[in-house]
Amino acid sequence: MLFSISPRNPVPLYQQIVEQIRAKILAGELPPGSQLPSIRELAKELTTSMITTKRAYLELEKEGLLITRPGLGTFVAGVRPEMVASLKQARVKEHLQAAIQEARRVGMQDQELRALLEELLEWGGEPPG
Repeated sequence: MLFSISPRNPVPLYQQIVEQIRAKILAGELPPGSQLPSIRELAKELTTSMITTKRAYLELEKEGLLITRPGLGTFVAGVRPEMVASLKQARVKEHLQAAIQEARRVGMQDQELRALLEELLEWGGEPPG
């Protein structure tokens, strides 16, 4: 399983794990029923503590994205499509709100921001290069 966490990132390590697993589930890279590494295996792989990994798994369980079966392991839960859509919208909305706040902070007008968003949408999110 490919995760990359960094102690230099200001986001707590457990949150980095949560965000990466959540993103893989929402993108369909981890379909329902997929088994995740054990807490111990993932902690070893990421060179972090088992407490950090356990905290990440618990948070994802509370969200309904993971299910732990004692003695069997941790699996991606059978998430309903409407829940996936709702989670995707919430994540994107969070990022868009941050972008709007930054635009306001630097004095950008709404029309400029709309034009910038349209431009990025035309490019598929990446500037031509």
